[in-house]
Amino acid sequence: MTSNELAKIAVAALEDKKAEDVRVIDIREISPIADYFIIADGTNQNQIQAMQDAAEEALYHAGSKARQIEGNKSSTWILMDYNDIIIHIFSKEDRLFYDLERIWRDGKAIDVKEL
Repeated sequence: MTSNELAKIAVAALEDKKAEDVRVIDIREISPIADYFIIADGTNQNQIQAMQDAAEEALYHAGSKARQIEGNKSSTWILMDYNDIIIHIFSKEDRLFYDLERIWRDGKAIDVKEL
């Protein structure tokens, strides 16, 4: 399965759990660590956990297993590494604080509808 297809599956799973402000950044031209960053935020810890569970389950059913997951049930930033895609799930406050979109602004923003 291509990284684009995996990104579509991950975005759909996050959106199914009402993830807010889902962004996809194509970093293939600027970094070897992955093809895409997917960034989303949730309104509370239960939603953040539900978003992680949904993405993990959807990608597992698509045949992709996480290489590493950082964060736990009380975390306000969860990082899910699937080799070609890296998913960042934040609380609103942490997303504003870390501002990955600014840090990775040299990447290409992808409209989630165009994945």
